[in-house]
Amino acid sequence: MSETLREETAVERRVELAHFWYVACLSEELRRGAVVARQILGQRLAVWRDAKGVARAMKDLCLHRNAPLSSGTVGPQGLRCGYHGWVYDACGRVVEVPSLGPDQSKIGARCQRTFETLEQEGFVYVRLARHPEEDTRPFAMPKWGARGYRHIRLINRFENNLTNCVENYVDIPHTAYVHYGIFRKPRSQRLTASVSRCQGRVRAEYRNETNNLGWFSWFLNPKGLPVRHIDDFITPNITCVEYDAGPSCSFFITSQSIPVTPTETLVYTDLTYHFGLWTALAGPVVRRQGQAVIDQDVEILKLQMESLRHTRQEFTHTPADIIHVFIESIHRELELGRDPRLLPERRQEIEFWV
Repeated sequence: MSETLREETAVERRVELAHFWYVACLSEELRRGAVVARQILGQRLAVWRDAKGVARAMKDLCLHRNAPLSSGTVGPQGLRCGYHGWVYDACGRVVEVPSLGPDQSKIGARCQRTFETLEQEGFVYVRLARHPEEDTRPFAMPKWGARGYRHIRLINRFENNLTNCVENYVDIPHTAYVHYGIFRKPRSQRLTASVSRCQGRVRAEYRNETNNLGWFSWFLNPKGLPVRHIDDFITPNITCVEYDAGPSCSFFITSQSIPVTPTETLVYTDLTYHFGLWTALAGPVVRRQGQAVIDQDVEILKLQMESLRHTRQEFTHTPADIIHVFIESIHRELELGRDPRLLPERRQEIEFWV
């Protein structure tokens, strides 16, 4: 496919960030009668369950005096604004205005904007775009419900943009310094990898890793065997890191990064693991160490964003950064409204030292 044809096709099928599904909240947060306030891509949302228990999402703004609907309550008819009591049904229609008294026929055709919702694997997802040309499903969490696997779910807020966050989660060199001792140390070990970009997905398959995994080596690779390590980026906001050291040592770190604003990202991280006989006992340690790693990333990404507030984002790349280059090319296409799956396939062999 020529570059000209690729661009013409991409323009015809406009694709942007709003076309994808994003986590709005955990299913357990959305208990009956609760209203959860969220923000995705700058859009403020009120998320709640209707009388049938179906998750609903609505623009967090009352049509009357612009009070946030998320400060209201849920009743049999729908979501009631906490300011003057206007009630919105599951489709966003105003069905009651208390100040009109018994003649509610004067309400007219007032309607607030609603958004598609979907529940999957303990998450409530929201999609902001209306009727995107191509329907998609949220990313399927690895080994969800699989026998022998345990799951830990962490939620953290980062003061940085979506691109810098997802790149951090699949970046190896920083782990030896930001996470020193917890997750790697500088050992000048040579690693090689095959990095590819295909159909809006970036994959790095690493080789030569054994026991430089910090504290996690005790569970993940106690025998120091060769580790199968794959990092995936799935357009536009998913990263999945997989470590596999045999039939009884498997660990997935899956992060869903929710772009709240251009400089704020809410991240849901699933730690999915199978450590053989250690699986049942590993939970508290995995949670504590996993959160410690994330806390360190939160801090370094905050410092990075503070620097970027005073300068343009102009990065210098090394071979170890090719995965970042591919991710940035995908996000650049989305910023232009083009389908990143139409980018030419690329594959590159790299080597670097950690």
